[in-house]
Amino acid sequence: MNINDTKLTVGKYLVSPLAKQQGEGRYAASVSIRSGQGSGTHDRVLRFSEIFDSAAAAVHYATEHARGWIRERSILACV
Repeated sequence: MNINDTKLTVGKYLVSPLAKQQGEGRYAASVSIRSGQGSGTHDRVLRFSEIFDSAAAAVHYATEHARGWIRERSILACV
């Protein structure tokens, strides 16, 4: 079972975190970070090795890592 009900826009990026049930009430986290439109769309997917006790914790972890990835790109663009 996949849980993906929290999409958010951060600047030019659409962040879609995902929690996937791993059995026995544990969850894995991943996140899609999408930018662009049409044929210029770019989608980066990050998968994490950590396992979480709740879907909410997995989604939170994925969202925070996506925000960090976006911040790094923003800093690099300003240099």
